[in-house]
Amino acid sequence: MNTFLAIDTSTSRTSVAIIKERTVIFQAHHDGALSHGEILPQLVSKALRAENIIDEVIVGMGPGPFTGLRVGISFAQSFAFARGIKWVGICSLDSIALQISGNDFLVAVDARRKEVFYARYTDRKRVGEPSVCQPSQLIPLDIPIHGEESNEFPSPANFAEIAKEGQKYLAPIYIRRPDAFPAPIGVKFRAMGQLDLVPAFAIEKSVYGSEGWSMEQLKEEYHGKNRGYIAGESGGKLIAYAGVTNLGGIADVLTLTVADGHRRKGIGRELLRRLIDWARSQKCKAIMLEVRVGNEEAIPLYTSFGFIEISRRRDYYGPGKTAIVMRKDF
Repeated sequence: MNTFLAIDTSTSRTSVAIIKERTVIFQAHHDGALSHGEILPQLVSKALRAENIIDEVIVGMGPGPFTGLRVGISFAQSFAFARGIKWVGICSLDSIALQISGNDFLVAVDARRKEVFYARYTDRKRVGEPSVCQPSQLIPLDIPIHGEESNEFPSPANFAEIAKEGQKYLAPIYIRRPDAFPAPIGVKFRAMGQLDLVPAFAIEKSVYGSEGWSMEQLKEEYHGKNRGYIAGESGGKLIAYAGVTNLGGIADVLTLTVADGHRRKGIGRELLRRLIDWARSQKCKAIMLEVRVGNEEAIPLYTSFGFIEISRRRDYYGPGKTAIVMRKDF
């Protein structure tokens, strides 16, 4: 008869349970997204007073925010090592799904940054691996959503059953793309100045041809109110520029242009990151941009920063050239 210590810190709730075969002999939790490290040892101490002989540790491996998740995983691994017993990891979302009755539904938990970690389930069996998105992206699926919003959290009481029948994990389920990317080599980023307008116009014509801004339009956009422009230079030569404006609390990207021969080097990503930082410094509640349908270089970049499509504008770039309007909320 095996006795399991089950731990989960993948959400804002810290949960601990002891299960002997299929009987839960201890279960407790504490709510607080910043208290995992303080509370977990206290809950485990209480659990061991109920049953001190543990055969195996089962821990929720996420998905979840990095800081909270590593508390539970590190504790579980250390406890198992100290006692010379096995440990195993399971997907925390699977535990929530086991509490739900339904043929087709989603389980979603808070991922911070106005995003959710989610997975789809059919007959309480997960379909594919967990992913991350903004909550609004789940609405078009038009199926029930369970999770933190409905006060449903991973229940360690289910961990033994999941570990026995479901998929096991030996590494944390970190599914959000990293925020940090190496800075482009040999590129200096600075505020764009008046003297940059002439080389910027040359890049504008080279990249966009007849569809690019005229010099008069470039000057007008540059000198507009509530605007921030960033330049990228290499070897003292302008190779990229980007601009953004604050329109009543919503930032709008005016341009993001990288000269031919300098693309796919992270320059556009760095410019976009700085535009987002500018929008945040202006206390904007969101930032928006337009991108042409079929621009397979730019769309994945914008999506990776959390932009989602909210509408389309036909003929925005000319007859038959549709723009996708994308938005990122802060």
